[in-house]
Amino acid sequence: MSAPQVTILLPNYRTLQLTKLCLRLLRKHTDPRMYHVIVIDNNSRDESLEYLKRLPWIELIERVPPSDETPSLSHSRALDLGLERVTTPYVLSMHTDTLVRHPSWLNFLLSEITKTPVIAAVGSWKLEQKSLLKRLAKRLEHTIQSTYYHLAGKTDHALGGKGNDYYYLRSHCALYRMDLIRKYKLTFSAEMETAGKVMHRRLEMNGYKLVFIPPEVLGIYMLHLNHATMVLHPELRLRGKNRGKDIRRIKKGLKRVNAEQILAEDTLEY
Repeated sequence: MSAPQVTILLPNYRTLQLTKLCLRLLRKHTDPRMYHVIVIDNNSRDESLEYLKRLPWIELIERVPPSDETPSLSHSRALDLGLERVTTPYVLSMHTDTLVRHPSWLNFLLSEITKTPVIAAVGSWKLEQKSLLKRLAKRLEHTIQSTYYHLAGKTDHALGGKGNDYYYLRSHCALYRMDLIRKYKLTFSAEMETAGKVMHRRLEMNGYKLVFIPPEVLGIYMLHLNHATMVLHPELRLRGKNRGKDIRRIKKGLKRVNAEQILAEDTLEY
């Protein structure tokens, strides 16, 4: 059997049903010869950890974060802990609410990152699929705002993609070349920023390209369901005025990946 090409890093924290769904979809839609999975548990101490201990095809790391560590930093440091064990040419960071839905998903990502040697990573900023009209309207709004701030000489704005708010490959789906991560001694938690933000900037500073795959393209292969934990874990509550809208969006996404059926297929665990 050939050696795997990609190590998938997946932090877990108390999301039994979502973690189970994520891993089963990986198992269902991916050639097992291509990948290795490292799950890093952030001290869940619940059923999700017991579930992970039973899986024979993953590598499990149990991590105990400091009591004063923020959730964001726990996530990025968990990825770093997994990064130390990677032996494959590529590494992919994922979230438990990133759900694979197409058997060619990993081949697609590998084809994108290997197009030219100057590409260091490929992935997504936001994996949200919007209608063409909404995308055009958002692009026009951003252009108008950017032009206005430039002409007015304003630098203290919060316009996305500008200044320190630059876009970067988010950890819900980002495939990197491991040789470059080692060469430049990169980590996900650098400068205690959001996972991958500093890594993105440093790779660009060294002359490499990081490719954002449009959500309407990447969405063919996978879904990222923000707040899906709330639906699969009724004891949790999603706050905000868009709560009802988010619930409908999440339930629709779960249907698209046949979540109920996948969660009933226990054979996918072995």
